[in-house]
Amino acid sequence: MKEVIGINGCSLCALKNERKNIVVGKGDIDADVMVIGEAPGREEDLQEKPFVGKAGKLLDKILDEADIDKNRLYITNIVKCRPPSNRNPRKKEKDKCESYLIKQIKQVGPKVIVALGKVSSSRLVGEDIKVSKLHGSIKTSAERFGDIDVFISYHPAAALYNPNLEKILIDDFKKLRFFLDFRE
Repeated sequence: MKEVIGINGCSLCALKNERKNIVVGKGDIDADVMVIGEAPGREEDLQEKPFVGKAGKLLDKILDEADIDKNRLYITNIVKCRPPSNRNPRKKEKDKCESYLIKQIKQVGPKVIVALGKVSSSRLVGEDIKVSKLHGSIKTSAERFGDIDVFISYHPAAALYNPNLEKILIDDFKKLRFFLDFRE
């Protein structure tokens, strides 16, 4: 098994002053599917793992409903440190963290990236994305990320604020499962 990249002691941006931990990623480093969110939240910062808070529990439920084995995924975020008050990461922070993300993508070598939310989708595709219009669809990642298929969906945290999105997320992930089955 390959070893995940290390980011010990990163001091590239001001988020270093806010974080408790650097949250690199979790899961199968040989995964065909890489799930990428925006940034760690409070629980993720404390536990040093992505998607372990409420949004992570909802993501687990969505994966179960769509019959996708979470143990066959690698999960990370665009930025590796928690922004203050869980705000969206700023452009400068995303820019500084991008080299780590590129290394992760190259190391995992996924066939598909699942971009969760506007921040992740826009960054990975290289254009401003409206998730409400493109969720459940495939785009190609920006060249700097290796031209990998990017499956766009809402971030599970959005469904915590708007429960109507949970069914949409489940349907999106069922489409993802179909797409993955079709590719095999």
